[in-house]
Amino acid sequence: MTQDNAVDIYQVEIYPEDILRTKATPYTAEEFGEQLEQIGQKMLRTMYVHEGIGLAANQVNIDKRIIVIDVTEDKSKQYIMINPEITHSEGEVAIEEGCLSVPTIREFVPRAEKVTCTYFDPQGTQHTLEADGLLAICLQHEIDHLNGVMFFDHLDNFKRNRAIEKVRKIKKKMK
Repeated sequence: MTQDNAVDIYQVEIYPEDILRTKATPYTAEEFGEQLEQIGQKMLRTMYVHEGIGLAANQVNIDKRIIVIDVTEDKSKQYIMINPEITHSEGEVAIEEGCLSVPTIREFVPRAEKVTCTYFDPQGTQHTLEADGLLAICLQHEIDHLNGVMFFDHLDNFKRNRAIEKVRKIKKKMK
């Protein structure tokens, strides 16, 4: 990444911003194309700068159904997914998750072990992806964001309330 690209990123919204609880608006067929590719690339740059593996549009204050994901260590498998939907899930697993919008908070979250996801690329071509492992977890986490669901919503009341309180204190310190 060049120095110039490092500057061209979005600001990541920190919980409890309202946009993080908003169900994102789907893209229409007329919106596919180069501009959508540019939004996805800028989201990927933002994700990499913040050392994330996934990012949803509402985390950068965009009320649209687009996520970006790259769970590889060498940044070799990037996904820009428009209007993603999980069409099938199976199994159960819990791994420790974090979130760029909930800094420093990590919790074990129950998720489906395998998922099938349909989505469009920025040019409007539909794809189907069968995923397991970290990619399946990340897909579920990011699609939750598009539905206004935070990862701590999957926790019991005690852990959820503790996570919310911690992130509010962190956000207060950031101001």
